[in-house]
Amino acid sequence: MDALSLPKQDRSRATRQRLLEAAIACLAEHGWAGSTVSVVAERAGVSRGAAQHHFRTREDLFTAAVEYVAEQRSAAVRGLLPQVQLIIGPARTYLAVGQLVDLFTGPLFRAALQLWVAAAHDDALRARVTELEARVGREVHRMALELLGADERRAGVRETVQGFLDMCRGLGLATLLTDDSARRDRVIRHWTGVLSDLL
Repeated sequence: MDALSLPKQDRSRATRQRLLEAAIACLAEHGWAGSTVSVVAERAGVSRGAAQHHFRTREDLFTAAVEYVAEQRSAAVRGLLPQVQLIIGPARTYLAVGQLVDLFTGPLFRAALQLWVAAAHDDALRARVTELEARVGREVHRMALELLGADERRAGVRETVQGFLDMCRGLGLATLLTDDSARRDRVIRHWTGVLSDLL
């Protein structure tokens, strides 16, 4: 079945999804300055008018794109929970740590970082990005607790998990400029030990 034979609502949903995925790819590759609605529309294979039908402004498009991909990634991590919960001890922690680090070292993080930088210089965008990041941050923290099997009612657990997530952001920043995979593997093993001892 080709795209034209799909019902109108399904075609609209598919176009929106293509735009969101193209927006993330453009933001990660070209940054905020190089990611216009026209560039995204071309990459998605739709007209600029079709893009503006779905997203009234550039800010609407990119904040929706970051939220969409964050939700997709969160769903993938949540999908791991049944497998992870069958594992006990350091093996579970190692798998969880690796998955959480992956959240901060891929195209989504690069795209989000570009949006943060733009928001630092644009008051209207800053308000939207701040609200989005607060929501995403709460979800990632909650997922980290579940993946790690951590009880944040215990003293020091909340702060340790948050410190670990802050470290993940640092690994994401390091990855922007160089291939940091060898050092990242050592850091993952170290944090596996730290979190296993605490949790």
